[in-house]
Parts: sequence; C-alpha cells; structure tokens
Amino acid sequence: MPDQAGRTVLVTGANSGLGLATSLEFARHGARVLMACRDPGRGQQALDKVSAVAVGGGAELVALDLADLSSVRSAAGDVATRCERLDVLINNAGVMATPYEKTVDGFERQIGTTHLGHFALTGLLLPPLLAAPAGRVVTVSSGAHQGAKGINLHDLQSERSYGALRAYSRSKLANLLFAAELDRRARAAGAQLISVAAHPGLAATSLMRARPGEKPHRMRSAAVALAFRLFGQSEAAGALPQLYAATAPDVLGSEYFGPSGFQEQRGAPTRVGRSLAAQDVAAGAQLWEASERLTGVTYPMLSPTT
Repeated sequence: MPDQAGRTVLVTGANSGLGLATSLEFARHGARVLMACRDPGRGQQALDKVSAVAVGGGAELVALDLADLSSVRSAAGDVATRCERLDVLINNAGVMATPYEKTVDGFERQIGTTHLGHFALTGLLLPPLLAAPAGRVVTVSSGAHQGAKGINLHDLQSERSYGALRAYSRSKLANLLFAAELDRRARAAGAQLISVAAHPGLAATSLMRARPGEKPHRMRSAAVALAFRLFGQSEAAGALPQLYAATAPDVLGSEYFGPSGFQEQRGAPTRVGRSLAAQDVAAGAQLWEASERLTGVTYPMLSPTT
C-alpha cells in the first residue's frame, strides 16, 4: 500500500468490521481518516483504536446515518467545512438480510441504506472529490450480487414482494451498477474522478455473525467461526480488495476487485468479474435517474451519459 501522507479519506461504517479495518490501514499509512459512524459510542471506541496507530494525518469522527437523508446532508456539510479536498470516499457501510422495514425517508431499509444513502452521500461530496488531483470512490459490493437477476425499478422498494436475502442481493447489484455509471459519467464530463468497486469475499464481519437486531448466539457464533477458519478470512484480509481499489496506482475506472482464491472467498486482491445484470449499462442509467428522484440529490458537475 503506497504512503498516504497528505491524503484525506472518508470511510462509511467505520466503527467495526471492514470499515474499521480499512480505517486502521489508512491511518497506519499516514492518511487523515474521517470515520463516518451512526452510533456515537461505538464510533468513539473505534476512533480510539485508529488514533492509537495513526501516523501523521490522524482520525476524526463524522456522524452519519445512511438510513436518514437529513443525516447524510448534515454529514456532507460537516465534511465540507473540514476539508476542501477529499481524495478517497469508501462507500463501505451496509445492512444485510434484515426483516422488512423502512428508513426515515420511507425506503426499504437495505436498498435505502446500502445504495440510496451512498448515492446521496457521493453526490453531495462531489465538489471535494473533484477538487482532489485524482479523487477515487470505492463502493463495496458483494459476491451476493450474483443472486439478483436485475433491478426492478417498478418495485425498487420491494413493496410487492420481499425476501431478505433477495433484497440484499439487489442492493449489492445496485452498488455495482452505481459504481459503473458514476465512472461513465465522470469520463463523459472529462473529470479525473475514478469510480471502482470491491468485495471482501467470505469475511468474518459482524454482519455475518448475527442477523441485524439479534444478539449473537453462542452455538451459531462457534459454527460461523469454524466455517470462516475453513473457508473464509479475517476482517483485515477482507478489507484488502477495497484498500487495493482505493490506493493502487494501476487501478482503472469501473474495475471490480475481490479475493483471488477459490470462488473469490479468500486470498489476495485481484480483478474479478461480475454478473451480466451488473454489466447492464441501460439499467445503470435508469437506476441513476430513479435514485436522483428518490433522494433529491443530483450530480450537476457530471454530464449525462451519451
């Protein structure tokens, strides 16, 4: 990982899991790390850990709840007052396979948090990202995107039919469509911004140890721990694809990174493929337009695709 001295990085979901592991590595390599967290208490605990290893840039907390667009706007405004330039934005936070519920703004929670919240945040942070010499946006997806056949724009909120894992797969497909469409629009506008995606493989994060809203179960935790020892990898190893995507000098726009091992479950980061649905340019453009309508956030500094 190259030296990150002088660079400013924002990581969403930085209080635990991949976000914390990513924040730690950026801090160790000299970056100024803005840790966007929803829970102030857990955020402070994570900040203490990152500050303890920081070299040079230091770490700071940013209050952010991606399930609340007013919080997203407030966080973006906060970041704008702290820095004129943002070198890297890592759209890492997300929820997994939750029961059906809605965000503050009435969105189905998984698509609302994982995609729409990040869509709005990225758009609102576009000025400082474009002010960087070569700003980079990394959106974290999942191998689970393969389970989604496409994005149903007529039922984006899963009001007609809801399945927790199906909605999760669709939210991760939306991440990939957004990352690619953002890069296409940046190229069309002649911007230096690079948009890429990454996934962690089978990483032992808190999302995998217990369903949201449930307390960890001892036997389940033990079974999951055994499975990860056999087939998966640690949170630190799972963060490597997004760290590579964020910092490696050979990264090109719209690329996708994941583990190089069997079925992309573990191993060193490498370029990986994506489903045909994730390569659908028309679907990406349509999802973009729907996301603008739903969030009220537009990207006037980037011209539409042609």
